[in-house]
Amino acid sequence: MSRRPNRSITLLALGHACVDVYQGAVAALVPFFVAERAYSYAAASGIVLAAALLSTVVQPLFGVLTDRRPMPWLLPLSALTGGAGVALSGVGGSYALTLAAVAVSGIGVAAYHPEAARAARAAAGGSNTAMGWFSLGGNVGFALAPPLVAAVVATGGLGASPLLVLPAVAGAALCAAAVRSPGGRGTVIRTAPATGVDDWPSFARLSGAIVCRSIVFVGLGAFISLYVRQRTGGGEVAGTAALFVLYAGGALGTLAGGRLADRYGRLSVVRRSYALTVLAVAGVLLVPGPAVYLFVALTSAGLYVPFALHITLGQDYLPRRPGTASGVTLGLAVSVGGLATPALGALADASSLRMALVPLIALPAVGRLLLRGLREPTAAMGQSAAHRLPRRDGRRSAAT
Repeated sequence: MSRRPNRSITLLALGHACVDVYQGAVAALVPFFVAERAYSYAAASGIVLAAALLSTVVQPLFGVLTDRRPMPWLLPLSALTGGAGVALSGVGGSYALTLAAVAVSGIGVAAYHPEAARAARAAAGGSNTAMGWFSLGGNVGFALAPPLVAAVVATGGLGASPLLVLPAVAGAALCAAAVRSPGGRGTVIRTAPATGVDDWPSFARLSGAIVCRSIVFVGLGAFISLYVRQRTGGGEVAGTAALFVLYAGGALGTLAGGRLADRYGRLSVVRRSYALTVLAVAGVLLVPGPAVYLFVALTSAGLYVPFALHITLGQDYLPRRPGTASGVTLGLAVSVGGLATPALGALADASSLRMALVPLIALPAVGRLLLRGLREPTAAMGQSAAHRLPRRDGRRSAAT
């Protein structure tokens, strides 16, 4: 298989980047809500909760719907919805309206991911590397969110947030192109009938590990900017840089995860990533000075290397329900962490931000224990899921 992604994967990856800007944007807006509106840690983390709360329920439901019938039209619509919510979040001064706006964004993002992951797995033809390219798009979107938000809000204040809708418009156009054939004759990404036996116990253990990863990822995403500001004595630039490092490391981590898995096996790579994350998070909280950025980068690698592998493992543990598997694995990757973030915020208000983040050291270790003893799924849905894609010259080419 070529290391270069095919046209459908490329378009889906670019669209994924535009959509996931809005997952990263919510955390990136938190320091500005604290500074401009004097929100407490608990109130600020409530904004992260609002984006995650409905998403936790909605995303698996959309996964179930996707299993029953592909819904390619949902991709551009959900991209626009995700962008509109974030764009409106800074317009009104009301806390309730802000919560409602980011909740709408969360629903849009949640609706996008199960269908996008199904389409990407079909186009990838079972390749971990190709799925890595798709996941890379989302991670790039996360990474671009902090500098994008800083560029818009630091100069124009929260009232300039409507400008943040622009990536959504681009994402909708890319998603619409991704689900059309080169000749414009309809949907290009189709799946074969699902076969195999669903392994729910293994899927449940994988999901538990993803929950642990999610709480660490979202908790650090919500507070790392404020934490590094305090730790280094720097201002907005220092905090934004830390958040950018946390998200940007995902670009390399996701691609590395796919290639390492193709060579060493998915579960081996995932387990070692969780072990690395334990040490890296401890370094973020315990090692003094500018070295914090190094440990933020290592944390990013530990969190992102298994990201795409979670998706394909989940789909192969539930070969008859790939949409449900995608909705749960992708939903848990962010949503559950958002549910736990207010507890971290309340603990930070009661003690200190550093003490609130200390429990995050233990969670990857719990995830590693849950992964112990899991076996590589025998189902290989992705290997037969994708029909070969039509080319402009009428011949048929491999999905990857």
